[in-house]
Amino acid sequence: MKFAYEDLHHKQFEELVVLICRKLFGISVQNFSDGADGGRDSRFSGTAENYPSKASPWNGKTVIQAKHTNGYNKSFSDTDFFSKESESCVVAGEIPKIKNLKSKSELDFYIIFSNRRLTANAEEIIRKEISQKTELPDSSIGLIGIETIESYLKSFPEIASQVKLDPVDSPLIISPNDLSEVIEYIKANIDLSKEAVDKAPTPRTPYEKKNEINKMTTDYAKDQRKRFLKYTDQVRKFLSAPENIEIMNKYSAVAEEFNLKILSKRKDHQSFDEVMEYIFDLLVNRDELLRGNKRLTRIVLFYMYWNCDVGLNDETT
Repeated sequence: MKFAYEDLHHKQFEELVVLICRKLFGISVQNFSDGADGGRDSRFSGTAENYPSKASPWNGKTVIQAKHTNGYNKSFSDTDFFSKESESCVVAGEIPKIKNLKSKSELDFYIIFSNRRLTANAEEIIRKEISQKTELPDSSIGLIGIETIESYLKSFPEIASQVKLDPVDSPLIISPNDLSEVIEYIKANIDLSKEAVDKAPTPRTPYEKKNEINKMTTDYAKDQRKRFLKYTDQVRKFLSAPENIEIMNKYSAVAEEFNLKILSKRKDHQSFDEVMEYIFDLLVNRDELLRGNKRLTRIVLFYMYWNCDVGLNDETT
């Protein structure tokens, strides 16, 4: 069965990886946690039960990485994940972390999971690059792509239900198409390079109250307000102009779709910071125009929240 892995929250993907690894290595595989270097990894120490095989298992300290992407049809070969010429790709960012852990005897084996396609040729090239740069033996490096993840889910079908993987009801599945058109029109009619007027529409629910209801953290809320509040009046005037009624209708449809998905899918423990960042990442990864207008995309998302078009309000609590 196929699942919409790109629509998962990164924490849900991490949970999926941990459960798979407990089948491959053992029950003592740790949950993902923040490391000293700011990264997030999971760990296992001991003899693996099934990886890479029962006959020849890894035995030692294994560091597990989960690299989730919201992008469609992504590959390990994409330059954002691996490029010998890039210092900003995912693999390049992992090299110094591996070297540091290895130097402190905190790593004997390294395995990375991603919801990307992985060809045999790409696996060989990437493993060799990591091995050469870290002096970790090639046989001590594992790369797990979407094809292998799906084979594990066939072998361990209970995992899908444990992480609430549902091919029909995946969380926060939203389309960037209409928002992309709205952004395109706003971009053509609002000059963000000019000094903005610090004036904004009065929210139906006070900002501080709305943040409390939605579990948006104080620091995130303050930063959003400081950066984007000054532009909301320009957005409001553009959308409310009679000649822009079609764009306003598109905006309203987008906001309604986002809000229904947010209210029905978000987990109670998530802060609204996570919801906003998840939606932003998903949108810019799926639409070229939004990717080229990240700041304006954030402005419109903030406007939706500030204007009480998304999230819980006094009327919906």
